[in-house]
Amino acid sequence: MQIEELYKIYRQFPSVQTDTRKLKQGDIFFALKGDNFNGNSFARQAIENGAAYAVVDEKKFHTGEKIILVEDVLITLQQLAKHHREQFKNIPFIAITGSNGKTTTKELVHTVLSTTFKTYTTEGNLNNHIGIPLTILKIEPDAEMAVIEMGANHQKEIAGYCEYTQPTHGVITNCGKAHLEGFDGVEGVRKGKGELYDYLRYNNGTAFVMWDYDYLREMSKGIPTVITYGTKNALIEGTVIESNPFLEVSITKGSETGNIKSHLVGDYNLPNILLAVTVGKHFNVPDKKIISAIENYMPSNSRSQMIEKGSNKIILDAYNANPSSMKLAIENFANLKADNKVLMLGGMAELGEESLDEHKAIIQLIGQYNWTSVVLVGGDFLKCNHPFFSLNNSTEAKEWFEKQNFHNTHILVKGSRSMRMEKVLE
Repeated sequence: MQIEELYKIYRQFPSVQTDTRKLKQGDIFFALKGDNFNGNSFARQAIENGAAYAVVDEKKFHTGEKIILVEDVLITLQQLAKHHREQFKNIPFIAITGSNGKTTTKELVHTVLSTTFKTYTTEGNLNNHIGIPLTILKIEPDAEMAVIEMGANHQKEIAGYCEYTQPTHGVITNCGKAHLEGFDGVEGVRKGKGELYDYLRYNNGTAFVMWDYDYLREMSKGIPTVITYGTKNALIEGTVIESNPFLEVSITKGSETGNIKSHLVGDYNLPNILLAVTVGKHFNVPDKKIISAIENYMPSNSRSQMIEKGSNKIILDAYNANPSSMKLAIENFANLKADNKVLMLGGMAELGEESLDEHKAIIQLIGQYNWTSVVLVGGDFLKCNHPFFSLNNSTEAKEWFEKQNFHNTHILVKGSRSMRMEKVLE
């Protein structure tokens, strides 16, 4: 079946699902495959449960007129998303990638734009080769803006996403020590993330660039339109007023927003707020709406969340971790004005040959400050010699935490997704 024909079906049934457990009446089920599952085998069940159609790529499962046979289900899903994207000729598609802060940045930008425009965005963390097409296919005809988050752990990945997202605007939040194994080092990270800039450069795009970062200045050369934000020499400038624990910033140039009091923890969120202001100003969102949107945004999903349990205050930043984000979180927590501070850190994943050295560097950083307690959990922390509490996993960390009976204590909980450090608080 040609994409144009499938698109006509999609226009009749504009809801796509890849998980039969979440299937709704009238969905189109795409039978994706994974290492441990084959969605083709659920196609008939999907039809029986109310799916309008099922898309499969194995002939033996092509058992009825409501089941559509294609060569490759995943590629078909991506091609359908591209075709749908091409129907929105005149609205901005803003792509956001980077090593740290992608999701928070995406949420802030979406929140600001939504005050003035009908804006669609990535739900949660659906920022990969499956999630991005699904996000695009959820964009309805009333859309005035789209904000798409792009995650990547190897080169050519962002370039592939750009083929069907076709961004008009783009943001690289930063290039740090994340997914070093897949990218083959920091230079590989820059090359991989820079694929977004490459697309904008050759497609008359616009980049919002954090001007404090010399490497982003260099990487963004040749892009037709560059809009800058930062602490100096930028179109929109701002500084940290306070971060104890919630971040308050002052916009000092380019906007009349003045001071903004956020619910975000950590001064490392300054660039994220500055970008949200910059995007808002670029699209003529009124200053008052920009302020209100950022001040009312409440972080969730274990990202820079402040949780109060009794007399304790817990910073839960456990959705992910890499050496760059871990360093920023520890330094920010160390500067927090509090007497009793406890670190509970899970191991960092996907660092390849540099993993052990990076874990040792974090241990060395921790040793520069005074803490009430430090707990290092799992991963390559287990391979390092250190004077702190050492536990194997988040289950043991939860048991340790429950025995401590902390009062009037600030606690930072952080680790890679695979460590599931949020279990400490369950």
